[in-house]
Amino acid sequence: MREQSVILSTPRLNFVMWDEGDAALVQQLHSTMATTRYLSGNGPWSLEKAEERLRGWFEEQARHGTTKYKILDEDGRFIGRAGISKVRNEQFELGCSLREEVWGKGLATEAAGAVVDWFFERQLAQRLIAFTHPDNIASQRVLRKIGMRERVPILIDGVLDPAFELTADMRPAKC
Repeated sequence: MREQSVILSTPRLNFVMWDEGDAALVQQLHSTMATTRYLSGNGPWSLEKAEERLRGWFEEQARHGTTKYKILDEDGRFIGRAGISKVRNEQFELGCSLREEVWGKGLATEAAGAVVDWFFERQLAQRLIAFTHPDNIASQRVLRKIGMRERVPILIDGVLDPAFELTADMRPAKC
């Protein structure tokens, strides 16, 4: 593995850009029903789908200066992905997926909060959105914890998903 430049870090996490050969990591992240049940497609990802998403993240980074980044823990182990992508209607969307064995440790809140701070500090836009499957209560809790507010639900793949937004003006001032 090559030396990776850290894009963003927190006390427990480092966010880095993907390597060309990381499709197997992406597939491993989304290899179970537990880790994919709330994602579009509602099933484990094939290697081909992982390769496609990886190519898309490289393209997003080149075009918009932001994407879903690879997350490594303090020991350098791959634990998931998080970041912000430009999506439909020219909106920026927050997304985060973590390996099942690290759930329940506050890492999703830490990751999402850090990515949001990074996004607004870089002034990539004044607003971002997020959405979750209606049954994904844990993700909805994370979004509320980082200050996002509910808005009109959005229809995705025939499911009315809770939607959230955060603007630069909604964020508390930092000392």
